[in-house]
Amino acid sequence: MDLLDQNDKHWFVLRDFKKWNAKSPAYKALPQMGIRCFTPMHWVIKDRGGKRVRVYLPIIQDLLFAYEARNVLDPIIGKDDSLQYKFTRGAGKANPMTVSEREMERFINAVNNDPSPKYYTSEELRPEMIGKEIIVNGGPLHGYQGRLLRIQ
Repeated sequence: MDLLDQNDKHWFVLRDFKKWNAKSPAYKALPQMGIRCFTPMHWVIKDRGGKRVRVYLPIIQDLLFAYEARNVLDPIIGKDDSLQYKFTRGAGKANPMTVSEREMERFINAVNNDPSPKYYTSEELRPEMIGKEIIVNGGPLHGYQGRLLRIQ
């Protein structure tokens, strides 16, 4: 059973399986259709035909957020094999993952607040990073600032 009203706008969590150099990744295509999207971005040096160029790319290649009603997104996702909803484990396919407007705005502000944020996976965290200033993005502590005290 679908818990969301099909006509109400929500921040849906989506996956886009297009390659980084695709002509029309979803984070570019959806806004052209009038859909508000967000994906955390960063600058990367890429080799293009023997030349090194700076390109602005998503930090997590397949992750994006779209603020729209499900009845608008469903037909778009139905036509595009490389775009799909993310689902919460155990919640079933009828209930795509969403983020509350308040939490999404806090996330967008946190990401856009620093002109050059650094993102680390758990595998990249090293002992010499202990004591560095951090901002938590996601989870129950989202938006909290502090220092990295330990790595577990």
